Amino acid sequence: MRDDLAFAVWSRERQQRIEAVLAQLLPSEAAPSPRLAAAMRYAVLGGGKRVRPLLAYAAGEFASADPAAVDSRAAAVEFIHAYSLIHDDLPCMDDDALRRGKPTVHVAFDVATALLAGDALQSLAFEALNGAFPPGAHACRVLAQAAGHAGMAGGQQLDLDATGAALDLEALMRLHALKTGALIRAAVRLGAACGRPLADAEAHALDAFADAAGLAFQVVDDVLDVEGSAATLGKTAGKDAAQDKATFVTLLGLASAKRHAHALHENARAALAPLGGAARRLSEIADWIVLRTH
Repeated sequence: MRDDLAFAVWSRERQQRIEAVLAQLLPSEAAPSPRLAAAMRYAVLGGGKRVRPLLAYAAGEFASADPAAVDSRAAAVEFIHAYSLIHDDLPCMDDDALRRGKPTVHVAFDVATALLAGDALQSLAFEALNGAFPPGAHACRVLAQAAGHAGMAGGQQLDLDATGAALDLEALMRLHALKTGALIRAAVRLGAACGRPLADAEAHALDAFADAAGLAFQVVDDVLDVEGSAATLGKTAGKDAAQDKATFVTLLGLASAKRHAHALHENARAALAPLGGAARRLSEIADWIVLRTH
């Protein structure tokens, strides 16, 4: 593996790689239901930062894994993420019309097709894991727990429950540790599991990194929802305020939310410090998460 690549080059290569993997795993127009296949491909391909696959590849690189061993696991995490976005945008959830710079799936197709596309992407994620190397029930369990009631889905429910409510910082961090952080932690764990066995201290350090980076990602998202535009974000700006959602900005204020993101960034980097240069890509992703503009 080449470790002399600039992060921009490395990340672009990995983004192109996962795009090809996703396209291969998604159903084609020859599928039994062409409309459903089209909705799935529309939701997944040609957009998104691919943060979770990048984290999986970076963690795999730390564990000396070949990128080919990480491909299916990185795709599985991205399929779960894509399904969650489809469902989050539905009229019964956030009722959003724009995602990744284009109409949301239920707008481009219809609500029922969007619901089925999300369901099918969730199933496809576990099908991808079944064909992954190394195989095993452990990977399925990691992803299922991250996506389920004690992870992403549970966090989404807490988010819905919190609409219009006043949350303290601890409750808001707990909400996003589930809604956003759980899948980010799973991406790191799944990627690292493709390489050499990790020492307990290494595994704990990666978890601590993922927890801090996941929360930083959400804080920056909340800041960008206030400061960004639909053109730069690719989704509706100001949506959180319009829906009276609890966010890090509404709780802390804009300036304090930015400081909190930078503190989490430092926590993420500190967690990686004992791992040395082998964790370089993970550290660079943490930098990118906090400094991004969309």
